[in-house]
Amino acid sequence: MITLEIKNIVLVFFVLCVSLINTSTASELTHKFGNPAFSKEGYSQHALSIEQLQYTRENDRIKDEKSALSQAERDEKNKTINKFIANVESRIYANLSKQLVDNMFGTSCTSNCATSGTANVEGSTIYWVKDTSTEIISLTITDPTGTVSTLTVPVGDFIF
Repeated sequence: MITLEIKNIVLVFFVLCVSLINTSTASELTHKFGNPAFSKEGYSQHALSIEQLQYTRENDRIKDEKSALSQAERDEKNKTINKFIANVESRIYANLSKQLVDNMFGTSCTSNCATSGTANVEGSTIYWVKDTSTEIISLTITDPTGTVSTLTVPVGDFIF
């Protein structure tokens, strides 16, 4: 039994000696940052990538806001009441323009027809005058900003 213990002690001593004799072969520990913002290797590309991402996100946010605003405007215009109001306005303006044309061309008068007239519509001034000697009607429209548009219509040249 003693021999078995001695063998175990010798074996342990041998393993211990072998492990102490073998020297460590390790290299020096060095630390390198993986992020270019810290290591400065490839930093310019890193900075450009970040700038591009920020630019793209900002543009996407602006486009989304514009899209949402446009959609809200379209939704508001497509409401039934707004369509009705636009239709009524269109008919009122059509009736006003018909009355103006009837007065200019004298289709609604019997003997003493007007040769000029003025109307104010939403800040714009509409003035017309009929020259009875040349049979020409001049229509002048002045908008609220002062821009003047003139239309000259020969009366006698319309044959239907």
